[in-house]
Amino acid sequence: MAQFYTPAKKRPSATQSAETEILSLDYQGQGVARWQGKTLFVSGALPGERVIARIYEDKRQYAKAHCQKILQPSAQRQTPPCPHYRQCGGCQMQHVDYALQVASKQQALQRMMSRETGLAELRVNGGVIEGPQYGYRRRARLSVRVDKKTRQLQLGFRQAGSDNIVDIHTCPVLQPELSALLPALRECLSNLQAVRAIGHIELVAADNGILLVVRHTQALPESDKQALLALAQVRQLNLFSAPDSEQLTCWYGQWPLYRIDGLNLHFSPRDFIQVNPNVNQQMVAQALAWLELDEQDRVLDLFCGMGNFTLPAAKLAADVVGVEGVEAMVEQARRNATDNALANVRFYACNLDEPLTQQSWAQEGFNKVLLDPARAGALAVMPHIVNLQPERIVYVSCNPATLARDSNVLIEAGYQLVQLGMLDMFPHTAHLESMALFVRKGKKRPPASVKNTFAQ
Repeated sequence: MAQFYTPAKKRPSATQSAETEILSLDYQGQGVARWQGKTLFVSGALPGERVIARIYEDKRQYAKAHCQKILQPSAQRQTPPCPHYRQCGGCQMQHVDYALQVASKQQALQRMMSRETGLAELRVNGGVIEGPQYGYRRRARLSVRVDKKTRQLQLGFRQAGSDNIVDIHTCPVLQPELSALLPALRECLSNLQAVRAIGHIELVAADNGILLVVRHTQALPESDKQALLALAQVRQLNLFSAPDSEQLTCWYGQWPLYRIDGLNLHFSPRDFIQVNPNVNQQMVAQALAWLELDEQDRVLDLFCGMGNFTLPAAKLAADVVGVEGVEAMVEQARRNATDNALANVRFYACNLDEPLTQQSWAQEGFNKVLLDPARAGALAVMPHIVNLQPERIVYVSCNPATLARDSNVLIEAGYQLVQLGMLDMFPHTAHLESMALFVRKGKKRPPASVKNTFAQ
């Protein structure tokens, strides 16, 4: 057998640098340039800047670099307000003017959707939902570690691209009441006997008080428990202990809740909730407005979680069914429906990546559909949605690539992409969330005979 010599791929030396002009900004906050006939992504650089970039990865079609020196700065460069920026891995775009952040994400969404769907004239015509640039995040997971050399407590977030902990003393993207709690929390943890048994601390600014979850790998001594209880009492925190992934015990206070559309939604500290309450409220309102719900509609909400969209929809529609893969969240959604006196809604636990032929709810008729899948998208359930032939479909996405892929299924089935909107759920980060409205013209509501009597 003939063998052919393939030269080893050239790797950049540790000192290889390039002077280049930045042409644009991608949605992850990287400057985009051209270098040696390929695309060069430069972290920390902005459009219009001339920089010296240090190459650290060189592939056939692209290369990656860090901005080593700015020769000509951009007027859209700003001073990051966070003292931990560039160390902490939480934010990637605090050095970028906010208007440029939003514009770059819009352009990326438009580009990915156009490329995948073939809709050359596609525009982000559904607007941009945004809220406060700082102080927006109501949830944080903090790592806890005692430095082996200094024996000092480290409390903070992971360093970008590393397992190291950046010791955080303030965080401008956290809601102010959470950031203000950090000094007292640090002092309390520093005085615990078994602090090395604590791996993480979770903070949530719930609407009925701050939630503090202590995740520990072994039982804490009574003195440590009393110290944490004292902190909770003084600061009026809802304190929970989580010795493992299965156990969760309320040591002080009450179970958390958040309010949306006049409803109280209780949740477990394990449950997923949107971390930006301002944008979440706008997102739910926009989704319901796009669905144009009325008292005759039957709505199917897929990947429904604990009812973030489902329960507000039940206030407007005749019947609503929510489907979610996590049994615990389905149980919580049912309790929330009961607590809010919503009798026209049912919830089912179901793996939406598997065939739905044996699911009773899947045999019903729905004229409006809403789905909010995880990053992997909803490709497996798209054929079922098409077979339902709903009049309107609202797709909420945290991954523009899978939204674009799944949109093709609907477009090929005769649906029109009527609205495309962007959600800036996480300002100063590379996260890009979006919403799309698909309309099928000429379809009428399913006949009344398909409606079933709901029973829990």
